Amino acid sequence: MLNEIFAIARRSQDTLIADMAGVAALVVMLVGALHLPSIL
Repeated sequence: MLNEIFAIARRSQDTLIADMAGVAALVVMLVGALHLPSIL
């Protein structure tokens, strides 16, 4: 199982960084949306 995950990560190394940046952006938006009611 881990070998398969590492093989997939090696094959898609070009898009892996962009995907991680997208996930980080989604997390930032989620946290911002959850804190928005307390700000207003």
